[in-house]
Amino acid sequence: VNTVEKLYPQFIPNLSTCRSPQGMLSPVIKNYWAKQMGIDPKQIVIVSVMPCTAKKAEAKREQLKGHDGSFETDIVVTAREFGRLLHRRGITPDVWDALPDMNYDDPLASGTGAATLFGASGGVMEAALRTAYEIATGKELPGIVFAPARGLAGIKEATVDVGGTPLRIAIANGTKNVRSPCDDILAGKRTYEFIEI
Repeated sequence: VNTVEKLYPQFIPNLSTCRSPQGMLSPVIKNYWAKQMGIDPKQIVIVSVMPCTAKKAEAKREQLKGHDGSFETDIVVTAREFGRLLHRRGITPDVWDALPDMNYDDPLASGTGAATLFGASGGVMEAALRTAYEIATGKELPGIVFAPARGLAGIKEATVDVGGTPLRIAIANGTKNVRSPCDDILAGKRTYEFIEI
């Protein structure tokens, strides 16, 4: 969002109105879950471990403050920072692997498999496409075959048929890869129905 606001403000109307998974889960925890558990939301500190440093800036956006004026996500740690923290604490891969398997908490009782996609590049898009495909066709979406876009390092493209409508999609892995598809769209060289950054 920050990149579009700064470099491509003409695309702001095309941004998804949905929050990111981090932006959705934090208020659910501090509001719904806290109420269900009888916990004062001020006693909850949400630490988000994310692959992308942009999540740090996202967590400090004014739009992502709660009703009390505090930020909904308190701390964002990148996966790299988390790895370094484990290393400093002496938790090596061998120590990690020796930990007993445990079930994850299930604080909201149930969910879909789509949540497991969100941590990977293109996961939000894949979850959205699967849902759109199933609504349009009544069937599960078969595997999506992505091809690297020629000359656009760090970008994958695909065309997905959703109920007879071909959708051109792209995934730009990392903020540094935003410019190529956006510049190509502005120059009329490419069109996409959906881009995930």
